[in-house]
Amino acid sequence: MLSTMLKGKLHMAAVTQAELWYDGSCAIDADLVELAGLREFEQIDIYNVNNGERFTTYVILAERGSGTISMNGAAARKVQVGDRVIIGAYGQYTEQQLEGYKPRLVYLDDKNKVERTTNTIPMQLV
Repeated sequence: MLSTMLKGKLHMAAVTQAELWYDGSCAIDADLVELAGLREFEQIDIYNVNNGERFTTYVILAERGSGTISMNGAAARKVQVGDRVIIGAYGQYTEQQLEGYKPRLVYLDDKNKVERTTNTIPMQLV
């Protein structure tokens, strides 16, 4: 049996561009792609914290160190520059692969600078 698990995420990234007439995708600073364990052309889900939109696209690389998070093509209609988004990628794992499994979680500030990285999320208390 395979389980679909969160592989990596960029948490609270700030949208820096929205380019309607560019090939559909999400351009992400190559340093952030690497840090979150993502790959060029990998499918990603985007969750817009500002407006609740949720959509799927894929990664293209933006200049290293640029802080770029650009929604392109149809995705540009689902965001505004400055919106905060969560970008997640998922993978399928066997039970054996899940032993010791940890996702790569990258938390960003409003300038897309890394605040911290981790591989756990604290338990939500009531």
